[in-house]
Amino acid sequence: MNIKPIHTEDDYNAAMARVDDLWEATPGTPESEELEVLAVLIGSYESNQAPLSMAKADLLEAITHLMEQRGL
Repeated sequence: MNIKPIHTEDDYNAAMARVDDLWEATPGTPESEELEVLAVLIGSYESNQAPLSMAKADLLEAITHLMEQRGL
């Protein structure tokens, strides 16, 4: 796992591309843990870059999806 903070649009795009690669990760694997960490970092970046209401909706959608994917 090679995760770093997201400070720029390029960092954001790279993180989103990595999420695409990890999207079907099996729960409990290092890849799924990386996906969860990236979701938090992306959510944080988006909340600082996007209007608050849009960022909250996107973050909530991402969290809901991850929870559903893991049967929570």
